[in-house]
Amino acid sequence: MSPASIGGPFRLMDHHGQDVSDETYRGFHVLIFFGFTHCRVVCPRALTKLTAALDSLGPLADRIRPIYITVDPERDTAAVMRSFLRSYPRFTGLTGSREQIDHVKGAFRVFAQRRDDQASKGDYAIPHTAIIYLIDPQGRFAAHFSDALSAEEIAGRLRSLLESDRAPCERAPTR
Repeated sequence: MSPASIGGPFRLMDHHGQDVSDETYRGFHVLIFFGFTHCRVVCPRALTKLTAALDSLGPLADRIRPIYITVDPERDTAAVMRSFLRSYPRFTGLTGSREQIDHVKGAFRVFAQRRDDQASKGDYAIPHTAIIYLIDPQGRFAAHFSDALSAEEIAGRLRSLLESDRAPCERAPTR
């Protein structure tokens, strides 16, 4: 799989109820993590780690737009995402219809599959890809970070990528 085959156009809704697309983030690096608000371990750990990495970048972090795309649109409405992301204020949560989410998951080659919890009727988990994606200011895949990396390692790689790409931001998203 070539880097050119990762990512692409999408249309979703942010956690404020506003329609957004990949075009919304042009001019910025976009850090993308896929997950869901009912995730007990992987997502909170990843969002905490990414927050620490971004915090350590200082003013360089202003060139990055971190987004959290749900793999569980049936439960993760804009309001649910907004409440969940109060603990991770740097992130913008994105949700949409099942078709929209399946499209963006496919574009990023994300695995996520519902698994019913036999011990709890009606509850379910969604094992999913735990890769962090970086999209460049032109909307192209730039890098990925595995879940095994520390906040310091992610920050170091981001710093290196941002310092080598000194292009100014073209425009700011509305949020």
